[in-house]
Amino acid sequence: MFRKGIALLMTLCLVLSVSFAVAEQPTKKITILSIWAEDNDNGILMTKLSDQYIAEVNPNFSYEYELVSADNLRQKVATMAASNDLPDVFVYESGTPLIPLIEDGYVLDITQALTDLGVVDKLDPGAVAILSNLTATEHIYDLPLGLNVEGFWYNKALFAQAGIQAPPTTYAEMQDACERLAAAGIQPFSVGGADKWPATRLINSYVMRKLGVDALAKCAAGEMSYVNDGIVEGAQLLQDWCNMGYFGEGPTTVDYNTAANMLMSGKSAMLYNGSWFTQSLASKDNPAGEDGIGFFNIPTVDGGVGTLTEYSMNCGNILCLSAAKYDAATADWLKYLVSNIGNYAIQNSGTLKGYTITEYPETLSNYTKMVAEEFAKVTAASTWFEATMDSEMTATAQQNVQSLMNGDMTAQEYAQALQDIYDAAH
Repeated sequence: MFRKGIALLMTLCLVLSVSFAVAEQPTKKITILSIWAEDNDNGILMTKLSDQYIAEVNPNFSYEYELVSADNLRQKVATMAASNDLPDVFVYESGTPLIPLIEDGYVLDITQALTDLGVVDKLDPGAVAILSNLTATEHIYDLPLGLNVEGFWYNKALFAQAGIQAPPTTYAEMQDACERLAAAGIQPFSVGGADKWPATRLINSYVMRKLGVDALAKCAAGEMSYVNDGIVEGAQLLQDWCNMGYFGEGPTTVDYNTAANMLMSGKSAMLYNGSWFTQSLASKDNPAGEDGIGFFNIPTVDGGVGTLTEYSMNCGNILCLSAAKYDAATADWLKYLVSNIGNYAIQNSGTLKGYTITEYPETLSNYTKMVAEEFAKVTAASTWFEATMDSEMTATAQQNVQSLMNGDMTAQEYAQALQDIYDAAH
């Protein structure tokens, strides 16, 4: 009886100690504003790691997950910032769009916060360099949600069907590949023109090969006109390929996800995309299988200055924290997220997110290995088309690209519209 009493007392003490430990954890509910659903892409990362944090560290912590469309993200954040009510955590666009939020003190100094938490070394140095260069700041004020190279993915079976022996290394060779594919009854490209940015990426790919990786930065600095041969030629090429039917019917009505599925299912032969695409490629649901899709870097342009070891790179949409709502409870969640996201992403989706990795999976997909090989070749990098543009220029570049593809404006008019906005602002 005595022993039973002791055992009951010890059990009661254990329960009480656990209860007190839980009670000591701070109670906090944060709002996460995202462009990804909870079961998609980076939405999975944010929710799964938050759920793990709650289960493993602080059961008193909780979050509300709010969705906004990518097209409305800037306006949503601007409106919330104006009322000084930014979400605790929110997805945003890196580079130029972020600078006003930094200057007005709305977003957390990530470098300082992670230094204070002792986990700044969890950030990949390459990702830090990209983000700090984009905002021209010594510290970074955003967390990467990817470390990506971009280029062309191709369906190997369709290339073989059209008699294409190797992926193109020049734009002339890519034009020849398009002609071969079209002659074989195969749609050469799919492009998510409904989402706009995949189409402007195609202009950007030509520009960086024609004019170099710093071309758009020079335009933003006023050292080069947007109405230059490289941008006009890139816009003209996009329009010409639309007119030739290389993007199929109604390319401005096809969204990004549909375009990606078309490549994997053999309905198109090529797709411009980033290495974040490996998450879909490595899925068991990819109809092309473990080795059905290949990758080649942006081809060179005859007479251009770009080389095959220069890549378009980015850290994807980024994650910011409200400086006003940051406290000890959020800091503890942030520390857990940064400490675990690198390993979680490589183990569960085979992707690189811009963080150090200490626990690689026993096996990596062929697609992840392919991307790692491309990273090893990088000698210089360019950002994406809109990275150095303000909100008005970005909206113009993306809205007008649909008009360009539909034949409602010329390539010269497309470039001139960008220059007109730049001139008005400067």
